[in-house]
Amino acid sequence: MQARRGRGALIVLAVVLSSITKNGARGACEQPFAPRRRHRHAERKLTIRRADYAGHAIGKRVDDEVVVVDRHRHRLGVPLELVVFDAAGKSVEAVSDERADFGFFAVDPKRGETIAFTAPYVLIEGFYLVRDASPIRANADVDHPHNRVAVGKGSAYDLFLTRELRAAQIVRAPTSPTVVQAFLEQTLEVAAGVRQQLEADAAKTGGLRLLDERFMVIRQAMGVAKSRGERAAGTLREFVEEMKRSGFVAQALERHRIAGASVAPLE
Repeated sequence: MQARRGRGALIVLAVVLSSITKNGARGACEQPFAPRRRHRHAERKLTIRRADYAGHAIGKRVDDEVVVVDRHRHRLGVPLELVVFDAAGKSVEAVSDERADFGFFAVDPKRGETIAFTAPYVLIEGFYLVRDASPIRANADVDHPHNRVAVGKGSAYDLFLTRELRAAQIVRAPTSPTVVQAFLEQTLEVAAGVRQQLEADAAKTGGLRLLDERFMVIRQAMGVAKSRGERAAGTLREFVEEMKRSGFVAQALERHRIAGASVAPLE
């Protein structure tokens, strides 16, 4: 794990969980951690990914959100550590194993075996990328035996396409940001990923195009290990709904000019 300052438009969503204990009690309202008290969970850890595009403002450092986190941290008297991973799967594992307390994830049934998800706070589009000369013109053209599809290992796209593709071969790049690199170096037929990231890579490389329709919608949410208990999960769910209801998520997307993502409906 690598600790560093926060990146991302929605990182402030983690603040409320910095007070949740092993059994789900909210320190801010019921039993705050004393600043000098030693406790296994006295320091909350949040996992984020360096490559979270729509969820975290295309990797930009967002100091105003870090300031908000710090204010809440001081109010609670509990430190908050931001733990950065280069792949979604590593982030999921850290929370599932309780090496970190909570994080931002795409909702997926496989991850749901160990992670208690909130409702999504944002919806993100997944697209296919091909070469200009490719005969692939529509999503239906992808799932054929002669096609190889690059995905980020352990990403939401990897999990989804592993279930959905019946004939095409999946080729796993080490991380989502290296998908297009693997696609080019291995002369693969298709790359799959977040629309914004694929568009940025296509603009830098040239000779590439996105297909006209998305193949999936990522339901980006927050999550906590199921082993933390229902009360912890319920508190996090309530917080995410409040962030949507207050307009914070919409304002964050607008402030950081995030295209291809929308605020998820209230639940």
